[in-house]
Amino acid sequence: MPPDTSDVVFHAEGITKVYDMGEVQVHALRGVSLDLYRGEFVVMLGASGSGKSTLLNILGGLDTATDGNVTYCGKNLTRASNRELTDYRRHHVGFVFQFYNLIPSLTAEENVAVVTEIADDPMLPAEALELVGLGDRLHHFPAQLSGGQQQRVAIARAIAKRPAVLLCDEPTGALDSTTGVVVLEALRRVNRELNTTVAIITHNAGIAEMADRVIYLIDGQISDIKNNESIKTPSEIVW
Repeated sequence: MPPDTSDVVFHAEGITKVYDMGEVQVHALRGVSLDLYRGEFVVMLGASGSGKSTLLNILGGLDTATDGNVTYCGKNLTRASNRELTDYRRHHVGFVFQFYNLIPSLTAEENVAVVTEIADDPMLPAEALELVGLGDRLHHFPAQLSGGQQQRVAIARAIAKRPAVLLCDEPTGALDSTTGVVVLEALRRVNRELNTTVAIITHNAGIAEMADRVIYLIDGQISDIKNNESIKTPSEIVW
């Protein structure tokens, strides 16, 4: 069954992004249109330079489109002011990047609290860490945690403000396959238990097998969108 249109979280129409590099113009996106729905797990798949990071940054309010429109729950992000975009990022979107960006002098619990202290209706840091399987690591510093554990702290930090959307840029890119599976399991748990829309961009085709939908990008354009009839668990993925 197709998703109910009333559950559209993002509606992007004709998104173009052009970067001026001196006398050269780089077209990162060329007329991209798509919808993302509440509670779905989406993987955006493409090689380096396909435009997937640019698209994710525009959806997340970290960048703006050169042309076209993006709406979040009916609110136009394309015409939003810097202050409105800051408010949008602070309260509605969580970000997870390839590198964890944890504060070395703070414990796992304190790293998560950095976000909860400015959120409207946050989880307790301990609750967010429990959700990603780190309830026994609250008082550990980043240097005392493995790469996968640090990434899960970063996920806990991103979800602690209860965002409607979690945008992930190569979240397993710096991890081995075994550790990557644990991180993907944490993301799936967040998606299922909180009904958070999760969008992952990656060049790893194996990860696409755990998605509800896979969006393929080539040269700044969407080349295909597929629904997965059979969804694999992270542990079933072949890397």
